[in-house]
Amino acid sequence: MALNKTIVVDRIEVLEMGQIQVRTATVIEEDGTQISRTFHRHVLNPGADLTGETERVTGIANATWTAEVLSNWEAFLASLEA
Repeated sequence: MALNKTIVVDRIEVLEMGQIQVRTATVIEEDGTQISRTFHRHVLNPGADLTGETERVTGIANATWTAEVLSNWEAFLASLEA
């Protein structure tokens, strides 16, 4: 009986304000047969620290977080504080 645990980023979504929602799946297999799959989500706001993120997530963030998106995000945050 061999157990194998695999963690993969299986979904990346860009939301309206430029946030990136990342879903990670943890798959447990026993002798090649999946016995469990669980999910974890986290959201990266525009300009967030990308340390520890996968190359795919970093690439999408770099392509998505243009100067305009970052400016709009800062304006949105300022409106919340007002």
